[in-house]
Amino acid sequence: MTPPAGFDFHRPADLAEALRLLAADPEAVPIAGGTDLMVALNYRRARPRALLDLTGVADLREWTDEGAAVRIGAGVTYARVAAELGGVLPGLAAAARTVGSPQIRNRATLAGNLATASPAGDGHPPLLATGATVTAASAAGERLMPIGDFFTGPKRSALRPGELITAVTVPKAAGPQQFLKVGTRNAMVIAVCSFALALDTGRRVLGTGIGSAGPVPLRAGEAEAVDLPWEAPDRFGEGLAVEFGRLVAAAARPIDDVRATADYRRHALAVCAARALRRAWAEAHPEGSVRCG
Repeated sequence: MTPPAGFDFHRPADLAEALRLLAADPEAVPIAGGTDLMVALNYRRARPRALLDLTGVADLREWTDEGAAVRIGAGVTYARVAAELGGVLPGLAAAARTVGSPQIRNRATLAGNLATASPAGDGHPPLLATGATVTAASAAGERLMPIGDFFTGPKRSALRPGELITAVTVPKAAGPQQFLKVGTRNAMVIAVCSFALALDTGRRVLGTGIGSAGPVPLRAGEAEAVDLPWEAPDRFGEGLAVEFGRLVAAAARPIDDVRATADYRRHALAVCAARALRRAWAEAHPEGSVRCG
């Protein structure tokens, strides 16, 4: 592909330089893995005047253990999330394994997924379910955004001009986590719908995340408030799982499109949510008689 006349390509060596370049050229489009952006460029759906290549910024390619959470740099790939963080972030790692193909997972980044802000992004539901925080930086400094405030519309986010996503901080699992994705095949597929669940057995709370069933990734607040039998785990029954699934489906705001109807998405979410809760409860209480579906 021949760059158009007047096209600029910036390749900063560190984050400070990247932020200076972006401040001087706010229309420059950041690129790391490029798994979404390059498709748009190749099909002429996007024609940025400048690109800001972040692959040379070493700090963005690292993750750090923050004690109760993990800080994932914007350049960390999905392959590394799946391979290195499954023990502490099992829900996010499970979602990472469903992203594209091995080649795509070796390039694609969680922060790139966030920057695209697609409602179907595979990494988004686990981030919602766990209450992650997005760090954005500009020449003016850093700011933190709760993940629930980050998505503002289809492929729109709360990022401001001149800002870069530098990291995502995700609380470590405090109990079982699940991620389920429905698609037309097992690999290389955009989600028809997806669902993430995080069970915090210490605080006795439940987190949810819904993908590809609304204008933005969603939480299911009423489902999170369902009355779980924490004091008597063996009282968990099929009726509770089905009701949980119904509440998750009710929280969705799907549409009909080429991948599925809105009705099918609601049905699939109800099934996935019930299944996820059964599995998580059974994992949390292996001594009980809960059946895992």
